[in-house]
Amino acid sequence: MKNLKEGIIYNAIGKYSNVIITFLVQVILSRLLAPDEFGIIAVVNVFLVFFQLLSDFGIGPAIIQRKDIDDNEVNQIFSFSVYFSLFLTLVFTLLAYPISRFYRNPELVSVVPVMSLALLFNSLCMVPQNLLLKEKHFKLVNMVQIIGSATNGLVSVLLAFRGFSYYSIILGNISRAFFQWFFYMYHTRLKFYFRFSVAPLKKIYKFARNQFGFNVINYFSRNLDSILIGRYMSAGQLGYYDKAYQLSLYPNTIFTSVITSAIQPIFSEFQDNLKAIKDGYLNIAKALANFGVPLTVFLWFTSEDIILFLYGDQWQPSVLAFKILSLSVWIQMLQSSTGAFFQSANRTDLLLTSGILSTLLNIIAIVIGISRGSIYWVAIMIVISFSMNFLQTNYLLLNKTFGGSLLEAFKVLVKPTIMGIVTLFFLILLPINNYSPFINLIFKGIAFLLSLILGLLITNQMKELLILLKR
Repeated sequence: MKNLKEGIIYNAIGKYSNVIITFLVQVILSRLLAPDEFGIIAVVNVFLVFFQLLSDFGIGPAIIQRKDIDDNEVNQIFSFSVYFSLFLTLVFTLLAYPISRFYRNPELVSVVPVMSLALLFNSLCMVPQNLLLKEKHFKLVNMVQIIGSATNGLVSVLLAFRGFSYYSIILGNISRAFFQWFFYMYHTRLKFYFRFSVAPLKKIYKFARNQFGFNVINYFSRNLDSILIGRYMSAGQLGYYDKAYQLSLYPNTIFTSVITSAIQPIFSEFQDNLKAIKDGYLNIAKALANFGVPLTVFLWFTSEDIILFLYGDQWQPSVLAFKILSLSVWIQMLQSSTGAFFQSANRTDLLLTSGILSTLLNIIAIVIGISRGSIYWVAIMIVISFSMNFLQTNYLLLNKTFGGSLLEAFKVLVKPTIMGIVTLFFLILLPINNYSPFINLIFKGIAFLLSLILGLLITNQMKELLILLKR
């Protein structure tokens, strides 16, 4: 478990630094660019993320999971990824006109080809980054990502001040992707072969196939709302919704990605000991829930203060959407680690099944929300869908993968629920809304921290927390 501790520490440094940098950049850009401009970027990002997902092809996690892949086989896989990345970049560029027609926005014809450069370098990072993670070079990977985020932020803000509009964000993304690719390649010394063997690809095919299937399905599950909002509503509405949705993801980024990115490289060593993996999942789920449930309550009561303080009055329509989406924060935090545990147990088949069910539920929810013609209805239906997906994912993980019971997931939530109730009473009994958003956040933040301490004491978890931190 020493490697898990080391991985979490370096991931924490990397993730928190990246979150802070990205957060500050978004705050600055939100005051320099209009919601419509962010809406255009949101549209392009939907397709960019999909093509980056295709470029991974499930190979990244497979490289980490398979311990019998030698250096030559990794180079063969890398060579394939180079050709495939170039092919996807070309296809993405050629789709610029169809995408612009679909969204009835001629500006996308010139935006998509420029963004394709970010796709190329991000795709080329896939094999070297996962190779470094497999070798547990957590420090190096996170330091490269920190400097990459700083480069992105610097370029984006400077160009925004110079009036480059949404191109400032695109060029910032390209600079980050190029920087990370350069340093990953330097530290892995991977070799490119003009002619490569498909034998190593066959070796990881079964694992990668299920992982890739899940990634594709999960993509549509997570992005269909943005696709349809961009198609049937205005770019401004998509900008408001995307800002609220991305903000609701920050707790996941801050508190769970630090842990989840280290789970598979470490727990894959225990793939023949399902009990150890299950115990690890339940312990991590309990720790996340203890903070996630009270945090959900806090975000509900501070949604307007957060939006107006960070982004300004022009983002007022994002407030209600963020308030609704904040109800799913604790669910997203717990769900975020499940994929890595499916992988660690070598059950990407069940991961794929979970992804299919998640997508079906999300599609139904999003279509209902879109049919109501409001981003707020979309947010409501997304929360309902996330809640249902929590049940099916934990059933497949605990019952089918580990041979346990879904009741174990509910037992984990008992004490966190009590802590959430304590936070609820604190914020109801201390109504503070008569000051500026910044002052309101300070008072409510203090009340939140006090409620956390009191909640830990009431549930007799303070000692457990101290022991966990010590370990």
